[in-house]
Parts: sequence; structure tokens; C-alpha cells
Amino acid sequence: QLQLVESGGGLVQPGGSLRLSCSVSGFSLDEYAIGWFRQAPGKEREGVSCISRSGGTRNYADSVKGRFTISRDSAKDTVYLQMNSLKPEDAATYYCAARRASVCRLSPTDFGSWGQGTQVTVSS
Repeated sequence: QLQLVESGGGLVQPGGSLRLSCSVSGFSLDEYAIGWFRQAPGKEREGVSCISRSGGTRNYADSVKGRFTISRDSAKDTVYLQMNSLKPEDAATYYCAARRASVCRLSPTDFGSWGQGTQVTVSS
């Protein structure tokens, strides 16, 4: 059974940093692309970043390019999202999701397995 568990969310001031973790079990990161998504109240879920199953492709939404970095540690079965220079508009519930494919895409409908989410609040 595929399981994904996010952690690392919290309250941070504008300009601050957080590192989110997505711990997976029941499958290998070498077989699945992993995406990070977020959803703010009243808004649709949007793609933030994804990493291919080879780790060689990393895509980012334009809104986070240069500020967020996705990485993974296959030995720990964990994918990370380092978020720097956080803005109030980054506040949302962040989810990680898995897609058994080589292609890394930022479309939520492409991903079939999801975690429960972790809340990120950016406020002074």
C-alpha cells in the first residue's frame, strides 16, 4: 500500500524558510515521480514542484522558481521541499503525491496517491 506522509509545516514570518518532508512507504522512489502541491482556502490545488523518478528532472511553478528547491534521499525514502524567501501568498496546505511514471508534471490530476497535507502559514 502506497503511503505518503508530509511534515515540516508551521508558522513562519515573511522572508523566512521552511523545509517540508514527504516520507514514503510501500513503493520505491526509483519507480515514482513525486510532486508537491498546495491549496489555499477557496483556491484550486496547484502544482509547486516535482521530481522525476530518476531524480534528473525537477520542475517548478513560476511562482516559486529561485525560492523553492526539491530534492530527495532515496536511502531515507524521503522527498524534501526547501522553501526560502517565503511570502504570504505561499501560505497553504502542502501535499506530496506520487505518480508511477518517468515524466515529472505539475498537474494534480496526473497523481493518484496523496498524503494528508501539512499546513504552512506565512505571517508576521
